[in-house]
Amino acid sequence: MSIDIDTARKVAKLARIRVEEADLPKLAQDLSGILGFMEQLNEVDVTGIEPMTSVTPMRLKRRADVVTDGNIQAAVLKNAPDAREGFFAVPKVVE
Repeated sequence: MSIDIDTARKVAKLARIRVEEADLPKLAQDLSGILGFMEQLNEVDVTGIEPMTSVTPMRLKRRADVVTDGNIQAAVLKNAPDAREGFFAVPKVVE
């Protein structure tokens, strides 16, 4: 598929990018190359092939999903400008 200069101008307008008139032929050529490559990819037979998330088969290490407090409450609250009863104290914003 070939992209002409008018189509390249319209694509640039829709993408909200400013392209100088002198650069429109190059943009049209680049867009035509991209569409040509996409047509080439469409010719590949991918029936029976599962989608991949990575090129190498790997499984991420998992940890137990347990709730903890991190055991660093005192260290975190040490940086607070105002802390009361183990929580951050913030000024009231709604009356």
